[in-house]
Parts: sequence; C-alpha cells; structure tokens
Amino acid sequence: MRLISKQENAVYYLKDNITKDIIYGGAAGGGKSALGILWIIEQCQTYPGTRWLIGRSKLKSLKETTLNTFFELTTKLQISKQFNYNSQSGVITWNNKSEILLKDLFLYPADPNFDGLGSLEITGAFIDECNQITYKAWQIVKSRIRYKLNEYNLTPKILGTCNPSKNWVYNQFYLKDKNNTIEIDKKFIQALPKDNPHLPASYLESLLTLDENSKQRLYFGNWEFDNDPSKLIDFDKIQNVFTNEFVEGGQMYISADIARFGSDKMVICVWSGFRVIDIISLNKSSIVEIAQLIRELANKYKVTMSNVIIDEDGVGGGVVDMLKGCKGFINNSKPLLVENQIVQYQNLKTQCYFKLSELIQGDKIYIKCQEQTIIDDITKELEMVKRDKIDSDGKLRIISKETVKQSIGRSPDYSDALMMRMYFCFEQTFFTF
Repeated sequence: MRLISKQENAVYYLKDNITKDIIYGGAAGGGKSALGILWIIEQCQTYPGTRWLIGRSKLKSLKETTLNTFFELTTKLQISKQFNYNSQSGVITWNNKSEILLKDLFLYPADPNFDGLGSLEITGAFIDECNQITYKAWQIVKSRIRYKLNEYNLTPKILGTCNPSKNWVYNQFYLKDKNNTIEIDKKFIQALPKDNPHLPASYLESLLTLDENSKQRLYFGNWEFDNDPSKLIDFDKIQNVFTNEFVEGGQMYISADIARFGSDKMVICVWSGFRVIDIISLNKSSIVEIAQLIRELANKYKVTMSNVIIDEDGVGGGVVDMLKGCKGFINNSKPLLVENQIVQYQNLKTQCYFKLSELIQGDKIYIKCQEQTIIDDITKELEMVKRDKIDSDGKLRIISKETVKQSIGRSPDYSDALMMRMYFCFEQTFFTF
C-alpha cells in the first residue's frame, strides 16, 4: 500500500532512535487513522510477542471508526487470517502472539488518575483523535510504554493523530513547532487534504461547503481559527495586550497567584494602572520567600500594601498573614457590589474574569513582556476564559480551573494573577444573598 509523502515523513520519525512523541494530522483527509493502523500492524508483525495500544477518547467511537479502518486495511493487505479479534475483551491477538489492546481514554470523574489502566505494560501506542483526550491521559499512556523494549532494542513511541484544536496538542506540539522550540524527541507533521492525491475531488469540494469554523480547521488546517461562542476574549484582542503601549499608567498595584501544587507556578504582576510593567514567575517557593519577594517588589515600585492582592486559597493564606495590610483573594467568595447593585456572578473569581475580559476586549490593558514563552502561556490561558453553561439563565459562570488544566495541561497561573487585579475595579463591599 503506497503512502502519501506526509505519511512517509511520519514513518521516518516512527522508525528513528530519537523521536518518542509524534503528532500527525491537523486537517481532514490526511490519512491519519490509516497511518496509525499501518504502523501498529507493521510493529506487531515485525516484533513477535509485543503488546500495542490503540486508544481514543471513547471506546464506542474507536470501534465505530478506527477499528473499522483496521479491518478495511487488513482486508486490502490480505492478512485477515493472521489475527483474531475478541470483541468482549477488546484485544486483537496475532498468530505470532503480538497483541493490540483497544482502550477507552476518556477522563472519567471516578478515575481521575486513570487507575483503570492499572499496571498495563505496552510496547507502543497509537491514539486516534488525540485532541479529544486530556494531556494527562497522553502522559499516563506514555508512562506505560516499556514492554519488551530492551528485548528488541526499541525506542518508546507514541503516535497521536488529530484535527486542529486549541488545547494541549496546540500548546505542546503545534505552537512549539511553529516557534522552532519543540523538543528534539517530539515531532509535529501537518497533513492537509490537498496533500492526499487519493482523495476524490467531491470530498474536497464538500469540505469547502462547511461552516467557516469547520472549513478553516478541516480544509485549511488553521489552528488559530476559533469562533467558539463561549469564549470571552478574541484571539486578536489577546495579541493586542502585548502591543497596546498607548495604555496610560496610573496607581500602582501588585497581584500574585501563589503556587499550591508542584506543577503550579507562582506568578506576580506589577501594575501601573492597567499596564503590567513587570511579571515574575517562579516554581513553588516557601511562603517566607514569597512574602519577602512581594515586599521587595512593593518597595521597589512604591506599591502600598493596601494595593497588593494575593490568592488566599491554599498556602497563599500564609503569605497574606505575613504581609499585614494586603488584600486576600478568595476565588469562591461572594461577588462585589457594582454601584450598590447585586451582580449575578457565580463568585468573585467569575466576576473578575468577566471584568478582565471586558478590558482586554476594549484594548485597555497592556502587558510589557518580551519573553515569547510567557507571551505564549498568557495567550493560551486567556483563550480558555470561557463561559460555562452558556445557554443557562442562571448566574454567569466560567469553566472550571480543572477543565482548563485538562485542556492546556497545566494551571492557568498567569491569567489568574491578571484576573485578581480586577478586584480593585469594584466597590469594596460584599452583599449578602
């Protein structure tokens, strides 16, 4: 079976001794599922007794799509008699004792750590439509790749295929590849419909008749296009915050998001009006070190303690206790009054994120930053500021931090630090329900 050139490019990295993570696709019709299936078949036949995983967000979808592609290709290759498929266990067993395990990789609330994968040991993995799983699921599967690697002198490989999506695939692969910062053991290969000479013209024409969002993603492979109605901030407006030098300075403030877990960062923003004039980000530090750093910044920039606000949830409460006179920000506390009126927000955090979105949309915020990695991180996080339950008539709310973490693969520490500055925009009086 002849591969298209983009598939051949992917195969090169699937067979080298350096690359471990490969993302292939980024549009419709690029032969994504076929590539993954053909690679797994070849590995099973070449290395007897090995064990491979084919996964997708939901097992039902896997069986209706990816598995059908497997059967179609094995029929074309005339190798259907070389394996047995057990539909109950979801295991394909080859005559040479190699196995393919079909796995559901959805993040179920009852199994947040994917304990269902247990002590699974595999030789490699192919995850179809990997944009539909969480980054944690990807990492867990990757951590299970160790079975018979030494016996066959194999490099652990995980292949993911997908269409454009603003989540961890965008952050970890597409954007890094675009900026030439992708790690040496990772590869991103984009295949567009026009790269596949085997597609009928009618299929290409049908893609061009899709709605604008789908057409940009599936035909043109545009990772930046996103008209999600739940988004509170446009992508172009987010980019503007790094060039809005006309925003005037004013009273000085400090807002700080304190790291609570090992994967979080501590982020401190120094503000002059709505100009962020300094951003400091560090890995998790002791509350004594954090308090001292904030005190030094307050002295350097002449910020009064009453204009310093710190995330009081978790260990941040200890920092608040050490900096007398500063404000403590409690995310789930009641919203603040606006001109003595009750506002219908789920909590204070939601209220402040809506205000941050309003100011960014109005080009009223400037962030002075030259470090591209920080710019990229802020951009990713602000793109995830979205309304939750958009069709509900209840209180305004935003999607949870857990949902954001699952999408971008980390905590939104920069956007949380920016959001807390909005506290000072409101009258400092709480109302009671």
